[in-house]
Amino acid sequence: MKPRSRNFKYVWRICRITAAVLLAGTAFLVVDGLRNRIGTAEAGLVLGSKVEVDGNPSTRLRARLERTLELYQAGRFPLVIVSGGTGKEGFDEALVMRNFLVAGGIPLDRVVMDSQGNTTFLSAENTAEILRQRKLQSVLLVSQYFHLPRARLALQRCGVTAVYAAYPVFFEWRDLYSIPREVAGYASYLFRNSGKRLP
Repeated sequence: MKPRSRNFKYVWRICRITAAVLLAGTAFLVVDGLRNRIGTAEAGLVLGSKVEVDGNPSTRLRARLERTLELYQAGRFPLVIVSGGTGKEGFDEALVMRNFLVAGGIPLDRVVMDSQGNTTFLSAENTAEILRQRKLQSVLLVSQYFHLPRARLALQRCGVTAVYAAYPVFFEWRDLYSIPREVAGYASYLFRNSGKRLP
């Protein structure tokens, strides 16, 4: 067998293995994310997403917030943590989320803002610190279904072991490329630890 032919077969085998791993990882995240793990927690955590240029939550973020309102009104948690950063549009996602939830009927003193949640892992670290300060242990996480496994893993890496999860019934074409990206993100969190952990 010629060296060039051997090299081609080797590369082709690597490509097939990589594709199989990616496909399996994608399937795992979708199936795992679509399993609502709704429980009663000491706090709810809704993760940020895009705010439009007019200052209103994007459709995706609005869906998360409306789901959070439903869960709060159902008595699933007495306190809500809103976590996000400042996007390129210039708006503090946490502030926009807090205002939406307060307008929806949640008392202002029942919403805790984390404006430094620029990444999922930072949101997890900051949430762990908020829970520690308030002597709380459990959280109900709200985000898109495909984002939940990675966000839940991030919280667990930060020492938050009692993590429930719920997602809004909201699907869009963007999910088709968002889901595969989550596979790499989830894999990277498997080897990441935090200095901010619950005791």
